[in-house]
Amino acid sequence: MSSPVGQQTVRVPAPVNAHSHAFHRILRGRTHQGADGGAGNFWTWREQMYEAAAGLTPEGYQQLATAVFAEMVVNGYSAVGEFHYLHHNTDGKPYTGEQKHGMELALARAAQAAGIRLVLLDTCYLQGGLDAQGEVIELNETQRRFSDGNVAGWLARHQSLADALADLDAGEGLLRLGAAIHSVRAVSPASLEQIAAGLDLALPLHVHLSEQPAENESCQAAFGTSPTGLLERAGLLSSRLSAVHATHLSDADTAALGAAGAGIVMCPTTEADLGDGIGPARELADAGAVISLGSDQHAVLDPFLEQRGLEYGERLRSGQRGRFAPAEISAAAREGGLRSLGLDENDDYLLVRTDSMRTSGSRTAQLPLTATAADIAEVRINGKRVARDGIHTTLGDPADLYTAFFTEHPEFS
Repeated sequence: MSSPVGQQTVRVPAPVNAHSHAFHRILRGRTHQGADGGAGNFWTWREQMYEAAAGLTPEGYQQLATAVFAEMVVNGYSAVGEFHYLHHNTDGKPYTGEQKHGMELALARAAQAAGIRLVLLDTCYLQGGLDAQGEVIELNETQRRFSDGNVAGWLARHQSLADALADLDAGEGLLRLGAAIHSVRAVSPASLEQIAAGLDLALPLHVHLSEQPAENESCQAAFGTSPTGLLERAGLLSSRLSAVHATHLSDADTAALGAAGAGIVMCPTTEADLGDGIGPARELADAGAVISLGSDQHAVLDPFLEQRGLEYGERLRSGQRGRFAPAEISAAAREGGLRSLGLDENDDYLLVRTDSMRTSGSRTAQLPLTATAADIAEVRINGKRVARDGIHTTLGDPADLYTAFFTEHPEFS
């Protein structure tokens, strides 16, 4: 096939980004060395993430998220699951009046501007965490803007948000609402049970799961079971659940997730960037779980590198090649993501160059192991051409959008 600009291309179903935190893009290239010169770890990275979260307003977030979603689109993503917990004002009080749902609608408007399908995974976040002994940590100053106080408050805001998103979407079909539990560190067992009883069963439900050994250890200390076991006790382990990361699992955890037919959202570039580890993707898939892929903190935004990372992580972990066949890798990027976000099949697609220095000579099925986002000649979403050769058709070069954001918001530079 020849593209409109004369390149040799092949049509590929467009990938889905099943896990995103748009505001984490602020941290790209800024967390690899601390102020003291040390390399830091996941927990010191988290403190810098809180600093980024503390200062965002709806206006600033819409500007940032527009750049992030535009970068996703030009790099080939057709849909995104935005795991969102920046709900309230910087003082922790809800937005009201014309600003009601200000942060959520900022993301929705950004998605509309970029032309990407958005599933807003509105997140329940009620406590600050668990310490090593399993004791509850109170919300810190920044985390107060994440919390609705209790499950009833979250469910009420969630229902109101559904109506606001429907009004904004106006039948265009780009905006959907889903749900998320931040983690078993942030939501108590009693609250997990309330969510299981009160949340619409038709909605996709996501949760950060066993990303760090410390999470497993504190959960075991507090409740005598793993995070997976805690979800199972609450009645949340099912095929509508997607566990994000699932890095540090026992054999029993893997079996339980597989038996439930749960989704597993692997985020290979983030898990590598944060030093999280490599999760048992092959064993999870063999047990019956469905793998999908996400870019998470956007240290890298390239669907081909996430696909490659899935297989390469397995090769490094096992010492064997071909742990996932090319068709399985492509399915994780596409069908797995649609399932995870509760989206129907659609005709979104990419034209991928087969004549670049990276892809020339590659078999089409093996493009996930050779191509990068630089090889995407064209992106079509919801029947519209939204990008060509790295430039968004209406927003222009995403680099210019980022430059404008960081120039206008020097506090994040």
